[in-house]
Amino acid sequence: MGKSHQTGWVSLRGKQWFGYFRQMVLDPDTGEERVKKVCVKLALKTKMTKLQAREALRAEVTKRTGQNLGGRVLKDSSVTFAWFVLNRYFPLRKGDWRPETAKEKMSQIQLDLVNRFGAYPLDSFDKFMMQTHLNSLAERYSQDRVKQARSYLKSIFDEAIEQEYLTKDPSRKLRIPKNLRPKDKQVLNWEQLWLILANAGRRDRLLLMLDMTEALRPSELFALRWRSFDDQNTLTLTETVYRRTLRPFGKTPGSLTKVHLPDGLADELLRWKMECKKASCKNGNCTKPEHRKASPEEFIFQNADGGFMDADNYRFRVLKPLAESLGIPKLNFQVMRRTMATQAQKMGSVKDIQAHLRHSRPDTTAHEYMQELPESVQEMVGSVYAMLMKGGENQSTDEMPQKAANASTVIPPKLLKGLVGTAGFEPTTSTV
Repeated sequence: MGKSHQTGWVSLRGKQWFGYFRQMVLDPDTGEERVKKVCVKLALKTKMTKLQAREALRAEVTKRTGQNLGGRVLKDSSVTFAWFVLNRYFPLRKGDWRPETAKEKMSQIQLDLVNRFGAYPLDSFDKFMMQTHLNSLAERYSQDRVKQARSYLKSIFDEAIEQEYLTKDPSRKLRIPKNLRPKDKQVLNWEQLWLILANAGRRDRLLLMLDMTEALRPSELFALRWRSFDDQNTLTLTETVYRRTLRPFGKTPGSLTKVHLPDGLADELLRWKMECKKASCKNGNCTKPEHRKASPEEFIFQNADGGFMDADNYRFRVLKPLAESLGIPKLNFQVMRRTMATQAQKMGSVKDIQAHLRHSRPDTTAHEYMQELPESVQEMVGSVYAMLMKGGENQSTDEMPQKAANASTVIPPKLLKGLVGTAGFEPTTSTV
């Protein structure tokens, strides 16, 4: 059999035995698998026969890759965390992720987990080493990144058990650290929202009104084209913008859907469509609808070149100066989306708001976006305060010190039989 078809081979160069084998590695530039030829220096010819050189190469391949030259995986302590993640976990999970998502997730796993635990054998992991690493990440990174690292660890070891590399999951009791960095939970009130709309320009007022009403993500908002608008009361989300690239899918399975436009907002959007298009009859004052047909492929909110606007540029050039001029601490699309979820909880149920925000899980809507206390909790707190104040209405402040001084001379009542005594009392025993 020719060398090109062999998994590994040995060769004598001068007085030295060298072994060669092919290994599948991930290309750091493209993120795709490629074949790499590996050369291993074995021993001198005088100390090793060709058969012994082959056995030495077989042992070296097993040590480095966790499998023998026949391709069978050796499920023992020679399998490291890095080898399992790169050769057994990533190839399976990449089918569940979109290409852009796969690159980002694989990069994060490599940075946060493989660089730390790569050389450790799979069967050497315990809760202590993983929990202390998560605690260390919590001191440096955001809540989401720490939670994702924990989720990736649990997913990796679940797969290791599924493939029978382990019999017990070392991450089963892994906890989310308590020392997480606080999240921004700022919410605007109605007065601030009205002030923002009143001071925004023509285009920005419509853009912000559309975003506030429909709770759109910036990736959805800036990808809107005129074909998304049916000139009546429906807006159809068909694509999103991610890192300055258009893509035909959204953040969640329910992101790309139809949203309802109130009559007033639909009329404003229709007027904007008429204003931003030049008349085909070359008459700047022409108002005939048939002469002002917008191209369906043009973006509703364009940049100077006619393309889609960049969310980061809009935040720094429009939202930030507007917030500073109005004295608002922070204004971005996340704050507005969280504000709409909070203000809308008095107008609909959690399921309604979840559908409006197009979240995959209601927990995200209730715990991350809705920041206002329910009215029942507010009423309960008010009732407690009212009861506390009711007891103080019949007592003057002059009587309070005197009663406090006499309180120490009050003789405590005798304890009932069968009850355990407390501090300052003789314990009694039950007669039953």
